[in-house]
Amino acid sequence: MEITLDKKNATEGLIKVKLNQGDYKSKVDEKIRDYARKANIKGFRPGKVPNGVIRRMFGKSILVEEINQLLSTKLNEYIRDNKLRIIGDPLPVADSANVIDWENQKDFEFDYQIGLVDDFTYELSPKVKIKSYPIEVDNKVIDETLTDLKKRFGKVNYPETSEAGDNLIGELSNEDASFKKEAVFIQTDKISKKEQKKFIGLKKEDTVSLDIEKIFEDSADLAQVLDTSLEEAKQAKGKYTLKVATISRTEPAEINQELFDRVFGKDAVKNEEEFIQKIKETIAGNYQRETEHFLEHHVEDHFISNTKINLPEGFLKTWLKATSEGQVTDEILAKEFDAYTRNLKWDLIKNKIAEDNKIQVDAEEVKSKAKEMIIAQFGGPAIASQLGERLDAIADNYLSNENGQNFMKLYNQLRNERIMKHIKENISVNEKKVSLEEFKKIVEEHRH
Repeated sequence: MEITLDKKNATEGLIKVKLNQGDYKSKVDEKIRDYARKANIKGFRPGKVPNGVIRRMFGKSILVEEINQLLSTKLNEYIRDNKLRIIGDPLPVADSANVIDWENQKDFEFDYQIGLVDDFTYELSPKVKIKSYPIEVDNKVIDETLTDLKKRFGKVNYPETSEAGDNLIGELSNEDASFKKEAVFIQTDKISKKEQKKFIGLKKEDTVSLDIEKIFEDSADLAQVLDTSLEEAKQAKGKYTLKVATISRTEPAEINQELFDRVFGKDAVKNEEEFIQKIKETIAGNYQRETEHFLEHHVEDHFISNTKINLPEGFLKTWLKATSEGQVTDEILAKEFDAYTRNLKWDLIKNKIAEDNKIQVDAEEVKSKAKEMIIAQFGGPAIASQLGERLDAIADNYLSNENGQNFMKLYNQLRNERIMKHIKENISVNEKKVSLEEFKKIVEEHRH
């Protein structure tokens, strides 16, 4: 067997594999003998089918199977041994494969296109400066959260006539009947102030006409009502009619032990002061996650923008189309290829950082993460003692499900967390405290 690499340029190459009969004959002969021992063919006793009969009947398919298996093994070994940094999989060149005479040829040649990534460098030092925006928890947010909790856990009743702040359930449709949805849920306190008077004084079976683009100040609220995407909600226009089916009103819950227990669990807090403090801590935790997520987005942006990586774009487009079973077209590539290469570059950078800094995750750590997740889902630490040794079996079962995809999901999550932790520990993170509204504005301005 002879394997050679013909590099067309820095990012694309051709692997040539030459096989002679000695490379595969013993495997093919062994497989034919195995078939002969197991075959059940009319006219022959089981296990007594001559090898020649098997060769005539199945020889070609056995030859193709064994050569393909040999090629796969040897290609992977060659790529690994020569430390080739390839993207995607080797792609058989159709022209060379189509001229093979499987009936008569003894020696074979196969060509494979490959996409390569040149070695690249990245800057990981305090010289890299990334901004972070911790969100301050102000009294306004605490008050709004408290009001929301009182409403969420309040007592619901169903008045005959609507007032400001009530919720309406009904059928929503437009003039040309292209849209009709039963049981839409509209919170009148989220409706634009200029439009709210239309929703006061309504009774069951009443109808109200509205300009859909004027109803909500926040398009996200309209998207929820229409059950559509944010972009589609922003484009919605025209006259709509709401036919009221139900009016509901929530009487805010009192601030007492019952509310404390319903929000945070029995006896987690004992008085209003502790309740407010717990709310603040919860909000702060949520804000911290938002801040960290946005920081990591900035880190990703920085490394993608400041790390020069040459990708084999021509090969990638060919490979994506060839391996997608018709799902990837030129039109899809035109729309999504830039996003694909962005994600690919970030994966390459993360992998190199992990490789250079020996960042690893072992199977036991993945199992521990699975057990933590199971304990959290089933009620916290108390459940761990109840499950005892069964917890290990439950975790093993979870990780083996979905053909091992659950294992890989947690593995990648842990690995990404460690890579990002290492990055943040070795760069300069400059913090600037902002309000929630300021944070939302900053995020919106940086959307891709």
